[in-house]
Amino acid sequence: MLNRKKWLLKGADRLLPWVRRVPFVVQRVALQQGLNRALAEPLRAGEFEVLRERWLCLRIPDIGVCWYLTLGDEGLRVAERATAHVTISGNWREFLLLASRQEDPDTLFFRRRLVIEGDTELGLALKNLIDSLDPDVLPVWLWRNLERAGKGLAAQ
Repeated sequence: MLNRKKWLLKGADRLLPWVRRVPFVVQRVALQQGLNRALAEPLRAGEFEVLRERWLCLRIPDIGVCWYLTLGDEGLRVAERATAHVTISGNWREFLLLASRQEDPDTLFFRRRLVIEGDTELGLALKNLIDSLDPDVLPVWLWRNLERAGKGLAAQ
């Protein structure tokens, strides 16, 4: 089983950089729809209001992508360029560990595996928001796959 997990992670290392070649309009539609569906409950509850009229830049240098997110009237919006109030940078593996709850966000930031630049107060508010989200708000299939992938990565 461990060999299979290593093989899958190596495959992800090779395939994920191809995301940067996907036209941005496709990335935007996929991200916006995916995030707004997956986070529908916390969005309805107003938990993302901290992003209204403010821009978060998510930078993933090892796959060569950078997305800008804000909260609009229709939910989370993704842009190719914006003036970021805060930037959170890290490699895809760190974001997977964070999303799957296999690594404590404070540990990732303290070890500089994830970096916050810009409005650190906004960055910390977003970090705390992400950390406070209950995995039950995600579709079951998504959470199971995130958790499985994160456990495989953490076991490496």
